[in-house]
Amino acid sequence: MPQALTPEAFEQALRAKGAYYHIHHPYHVAMYEGRATREQIQGWVANRFYYQVNIPLKDAAILANCPDREIRREWIQRILDHDGAPGTDGGIEAWLRLAEATGLNREQVLSQELVLPGVRFAVDAYVNFARRASWQEAASSSLTELFAPQIHQSRLDSWPQHYPWIDPAGYEYFRTRLGQARRDVEHGLHITLAHYTTYEAQQRMLDILQFKLDILWTMLDAMSMAYELKRPPYHTVTDQRVWHKGIPL
Repeated sequence: MPQALTPEAFEQALRAKGAYYHIHHPYHVAMYEGRATREQIQGWVANRFYYQVNIPLKDAAILANCPDREIRREWIQRILDHDGAPGTDGGIEAWLRLAEATGLNREQVLSQELVLPGVRFAVDAYVNFARRASWQEAASSSLTELFAPQIHQSRLDSWPQHYPWIDPAGYEYFRTRLGQARRDVEHGLHITLAHYTTYEAQQRMLDILQFKLDILWTMLDAMSMAYELKRPPYHTVTDQRVWHKGIPL
């Protein structure tokens, strides 16, 4: 059995996974290069909303499986960031304001009727993994946050220039997440480097991180089919959105 990586080498291996982060997906590249259409921007915002509303469920699953009170005390902040503490708005509300800034109807986004099956299946797989996995594995799967500040900054840098039709007030979510993501990275990285101390465990963690990267990439593949190639589900038989709307299966 090969020897375990040093903490420094293990962190470097984790960060190297950034080569597969969805910032490199053609759909994202088109958005920050100013080549995305209004439909493509709105489609991304509406579908990504399903990811946003499921993040607190993923984090609640981690808390439910975690016996360490100190970890829970720190991890619970992630739920408050998205749901909002009592009397305050959180990331989900900020995302709804982004949706409105792009011209989407708030109630339609909340209804999730625009969420593509491929996006729904990918996000559901992530939440189900968090429920079944050990709390350490589920927590470490969040380490795609290592690469998140770059993607938020790219939107703040490019979208106002390329898409003047978007109300700038909608960018609050990206500005807020810049700081939150950096804080979350420190916590998640500390857990990961402390827990995975054998070569076998470290390789499993790298595969878990790849699983999370697969989810993010697959979501964009579904959007590319629907909004770039004009091949949404059932496009050969109907132009209606006949796919299921989140009925528990």
